[in-house]
Amino acid sequence: MGVGHGHGHGHGHGQASGHAGAKHRWRLAVSFGLIGSFFVVELVYGLLSGSLALLSDAGHMAADVVTLGAALVATRIATRPDTTGRRSYGSYRAEVFASLLAVVMMLGVAFYVVIEAISRIGGPAEVSAGPMLIVGAIGLAVNVVALLLLRSGAGESLNVKGAYLEVMADTAGSVGVIAAGWLITTTGQAYWDTVVALAIGAFVAFRAVALGRQVFAVLGQHVPEGMDAGAVARDLAAIDGVCDVHDLHLWTLTSGMNVATVHLVTGEPDDSHAVLDRARHLLREHHGVAHATLQVEPRDHTGCDELGW
Repeated sequence: MGVGHGHGHGHGHGQASGHAGAKHRWRLAVSFGLIGSFFVVELVYGLLSGSLALLSDAGHMAADVVTLGAALVATRIATRPDTTGRRSYGSYRAEVFASLLAVVMMLGVAFYVVIEAISRIGGPAEVSAGPMLIVGAIGLAVNVVALLLLRSGAGESLNVKGAYLEVMADTAGSVGVIAAGWLITTTGQAYWDTVVALAIGAFVAFRAVALGRQVFAVLGQHVPEGMDAGAVARDLAAIDGVCDVHDLHLWTLTSGMNVATVHLVTGEPDDSHAVLDRARHLLREHHGVAHATLQVEPRDHTGCDELGW
C-alpha cells in the first residue's frame, strides 16, 4: 500500500499579494503618517468646537489608522520567519486580528455618536461651524493625497487595496463634515451637525458589520468568499487518475491566502506523482489556492474510514 503526500506551493495568489504589499510599503507608511497626524488634529478641534460630526469622523479616522497600521505591519510580519517553532502557519493572521480590533473601535464610535446625538435632542447646541469647515477641508485634502498614493498599489496587493478602500470611505466622512459646516453657516441651525453625525455614525456601523462578517468568516475557517467547494471537488475528481475525492477543506489564512487540504483516491499507485502535480496546478491556477496539502491514496486504503470527524 502506498500513500502519496505533497504540498502545493509556488507563486500563488497569496504569495504574490505579499510581495506586492512589500513593494508598496512606503506608500502605506506615508499614508499612515498623514492620516494619523490628521486624526489628532480632527479630534482636538472636534472637542474644542463641540462638533459631533467632527468627533464621529475622528473616530472613523482612528479605525483607518488601525487598518493602515495593520496593513503596514503585515508586510513586515509576512516575510519574517518563525523562530519559535510554534507558528506552523507563520504570523499571517496578525492582519485579521488587527481588523477585528478595527471593527470593535468602529462599533464603539457608532455607539458613542448615537448616544451623544440622542442626549442633544431638544437641548441647546453650540457648534462652531468655522473650525468644522477648515478641518473638514484639510481632512478632504489629506484623504485625497492618501488615495493618490495608494491607488497604484491597490490593483496589485490585497493589503493595499483594503487600505485604499478604508481611505476612500473616510473621504466621504470629510465631505459630510464640510456639508454640516456649510449647512450650519447658511441656515443658522446647529442641529445639522447632529444629523450629519448620525449619518456618518450609521455609515461607520455599516462598514464595521460588513468588515466583522469577513473577519469572523476567516477566523471561523469558512470556505473563502467567491469559492465553490462543490466545484473544486468536481474539478479534482475530473483529473486523470483520480477515482474519488474526500476530506476536502478550504479556508482563508489571511487576505489573499487561500488554503486547502484534500484526500485523492487513485486507481493505480503509480499515478500518485502525476495526480499530485495535476491537482496542485488545478488548485493554484484555477481556484487561487496558494497552499494545498494533498494526500493521494490507493483505492483499497481504508484508514480514512476510521476518522470520527
